[in-house]
Amino acid sequence: MQIDDVAVQASVAKLKERAGGGLPAIAVLLGSGWGGLAQRVEGAAVVDYAELPAFPLLGVGGHAGRLLVGRVGATPVIVLAGRKHAYETGDAAAMKGAIRTLAAAGVRTLVQTNAAGSLHASLGPGDVMLLADHLNLAQRSPLVGDTGNSRFVDLADAYDPLLRQRALATAEALGRPLREGIYAWVLGPQFETPAEVRMLQRLGADAVGMSTVPETILARHAGLHVLALSLITNMACGLADGRLGHEQTLSVAAQAGGRAVDLLAAILAELPA
Repeated sequence: MQIDDVAVQASVAKLKERAGGGLPAIAVLLGSGWGGLAQRVEGAAVVDYAELPAFPLLGVGGHAGRLLVGRVGATPVIVLAGRKHAYETGDAAAMKGAIRTLAAAGVRTLVQTNAAGSLHASLGPGDVMLLADHLNLAQRSPLVGDTGNSRFVDLADAYDPLLRQRALATAEALGRPLREGIYAWVLGPQFETPAEVRMLQRLGADAVGMSTVPETILARHAGLHVLALSLITNMACGLADGRLGHEQTLSVAAQAGGRAVDLLAAILAELPA
């Protein structure tokens, strides 16, 4: 997906116009189960993705496709309600325009959220996992087609250590200790086979999902710091009885999303502005 500077700058201008001036330095990208945070944004200026030339149109249930600029508690934030997934068109750069718009607008921290499947019995539906690292098993990059040396992005600290420490401390203070883990990105949209689940376990992954990694790569390329959280909505194939489906993901997300959003709001309050 090729995004030109004209589309990015037009998107920034629209956001500033609707927000009435300057924009926050923290952005939150909401995945399935995390949509309740949008309802907590106070004084929100709301902009549909369709109004922003660099943003994609969405086509997955649970992803609203709108952006809010306001405050969660005392923390100024930009909240992106929904993402476009690579499995929709095969394009790993589907969110390139959105991430580059955030960077051009002055955002310095991107907080990502997603729904994921657990690969371990100790991490069950309703739990939240803090991403410590990821496995790009799809082996696709949103930077394909870019030029120059900056495309060779160092991902040693893809998920910012300082932000992770603050998130862990916040969760501990709330009596909700977070487990850190490795997130495996697979393209989807089909779920994994039992053999693939065993492979992921042997590779050291703790949870598996169909998003987040392309946006992390884009954010790091743009110089943003990244924090990411997974809401566990199911056990991976072969680890529990029953059949998997997107309806199950949305159902568990609806039940557990409130507590996850409470935690997210508390973490946002402790992030450096």
